[in-house]
Amino acid sequence: MKFLEDNHYIEKIMSGDASAYAQLVAKHKNLVFSIVLKILNNREDAEEIAQDTFVKAYQSLKSFEKKSKFSTWLYRIAYNTAISKTRKKKIETVAMDDHLITNYSTDEITANINRLEENEQIRLMEKVMTGLPEEDHLLITLFYKADHSIEEISEIMGLTQSNVKVRLHRIRKKMYNRMQELIQRN
Repeated sequence: MKFLEDNHYIEKIMSGDASAYAQLVAKHKNLVFSIVLKILNNREDAEEIAQDTFVKAYQSLKSFEKKSKFSTWLYRIAYNTAISKTRKKKIETVAMDDHLITNYSTDEITANINRLEENEQIRLMEKVMTGLPEEDHLLITLFYKADHSIEEISEIMGLTQSNVKVRLHRIRKKMYNRMQELIQRN
């Protein structure tokens, strides 16, 4: 199904058409569920929190100031609601100067990965992704799969933009190292 811009639905809702909210839910339900599932690691809790997210968003829609995209605002609500559910866990933040960051060239990574066939690349990437800690997986998902900007991810996860950049870099490095290990084993 092809969806319209979020603002179209928001305007309809604000003018009294509450049924337009169903379109926003349909448009964003998969990523909201993915975000909370990754944080909670429990399908039933994730379903409950995803529903709570949409209820909270609907109830707060009048306070949505349109300073950011609706999706960013909604995913932030999802993230905060899921984190609230798991208050026992502390959010790990990493200072920029914690470790020396070394860069791998794109050419080096591409050369090693391109030796594999496409289906092997996909399997390898999926295997590496499943081994990531939940917040790392969420960062990669928001950046690469959901195409959110560093700024949007910063808002969603409550991290500074530089922290998001550093963490993305470290995750990519970690994934690269893990992929190299798996390639060398085979």
